[in-house]
Amino acid sequence: MDARSERVAAPLAVDLDGTLIATDLLWESLFLLIRRNPASLFLLPIWLIKGKAYLKCAIAERIDLDPAALPYRDELLQRLREEHTAGRRIVLATAAPRKLAEKIAAYLGIFDLVICTDPACNMASATKRRALSDLFGDGGFDYAGNSRADIPVFEAARRALVVAPDGPARRWHRVHGGELIEAPEVTLKTIARMLRVHQWVKNALIFVPMVLAHQYFNLELIADCLLAFISFSTAASAIYILNDFFDLALDRRHPTKRHRPFASGVLSMPFGLGAMAVLLAVSAVTAFLLPPLFGAVLLLYLVATTAYSIAIKRMLLLDVLMLAGLYTLRLLAGCAATGIAVSFWLLAFSIFFFLSLALVKRYVELRLTEVPERERIAGRGYRTEDQDIVALAGMASAFSSALVLALYIQSGATVELYEYPWLMWPLGPIVLYLTMRIWILARRDELHDDPIVFIISDWRSQLFVGLGAILLFGAGL
Repeated sequence: MDARSERVAAPLAVDLDGTLIATDLLWESLFLLIRRNPASLFLLPIWLIKGKAYLKCAIAERIDLDPAALPYRDELLQRLREEHTAGRRIVLATAAPRKLAEKIAAYLGIFDLVICTDPACNMASATKRRALSDLFGDGGFDYAGNSRADIPVFEAARRALVVAPDGPARRWHRVHGGELIEAPEVTLKTIARMLRVHQWVKNALIFVPMVLAHQYFNLELIADCLLAFISFSTAASAIYILNDFFDLALDRRHPTKRHRPFASGVLSMPFGLGAMAVLLAVSAVTAFLLPPLFGAVLLLYLVATTAYSIAIKRMLLLDVLMLAGLYTLRLLAGCAATGIAVSFWLLAFSIFFFLSLALVKRYVELRLTEVPERERIAGRGYRTEDQDIVALAGMASAFSSALVLALYIQSGATVELYEYPWLMWPLGPIVLYLTMRIWILARRDELHDDPIVFIISDWRSQLFVGLGAILLFGAGL
């Protein structure tokens, strides 16, 4: 018997979580369940008391997972298809619950047998080893796995195929050998994408109250604003990770979001949870160094963003109002951190200006998403026929922000704060230029980024923002 015939004669058993797919179905299922029914959180301890296997099955019965959207490891999947075509028996041996395992097996169409978890038995580690040995005998099968839990199965297999190994599996491979398929390398760029560092620029709004109060050179206030910036940025990154967990299925259907670290499987969800814990700890420590009122605003921000991620982002109009409110909360955080009184004019301008930018995000989604008429776009409360009203509301908000700014410039408040208030009159047209240009580009399908990110990366916008800053500074000299 030649080597190829010998290889085909022995079945190949394949693990699912972390091996065939670059994710963990238990974590994915858990966040999918929480997103659909947050109250189910209270049932988790009851299910867990009955055992991990029961927990997995109870969660799986309450969700609908799309196997086509999962991040498969292409190299391994291609190999399995070739082996299946050559006549080799392929076995899916997984600790995933039966409902999910059989659904994935049916979708791929390459498995001759599925061994998986049922409510009474968690098919992992030694239990999986016994099941495979009972069927094929020790040394009577090859096995592909990735983690510490797979080591007992490696030891019973004829040959081991170690895929994207964790630390213990990698150490086992170094000692015992076997074939190795590496995972994509995690770089600093990957971590930055997870944290969405480019979005931290939004937290520069914390400095606005200090700047408008003409405290440019007050080192104590600058230090307070820097601490507040760090606290908000780390908290925001933690919520971005949480939001990614809830949006995994939607992100994987998106042409660009499918490359995000968690959607693509480059980073694991347990890694993300650990990163969240570190980020929230840093946020709490820095917030502790600031006045208690800042901590209250930060807590409100965390509650609001979590509610947005779980439910509000799918609610018509409430989602954009919440986004505008979250931007305004950053201004309030700056006031709380520095003790500078909040301005009615600033809050009014902020609500209208950022509402316009939030609406343009939805408008772009409506234009780029193809769904049947009278059906909502995935994960949102909008339908394609809402484009016109969303655009009208967004442009009205843009003009309203300019109107608020004009009324402020003409009010008595500017006389007290600015030596030359007339220098600020061009600020109204500048605001209109920024917002209307964004809307025109959106209408042309030429706006593909977050509008805030677009403003800071577009040289024309940078030019007009810089001009506005010069005029504002000159008016206060």
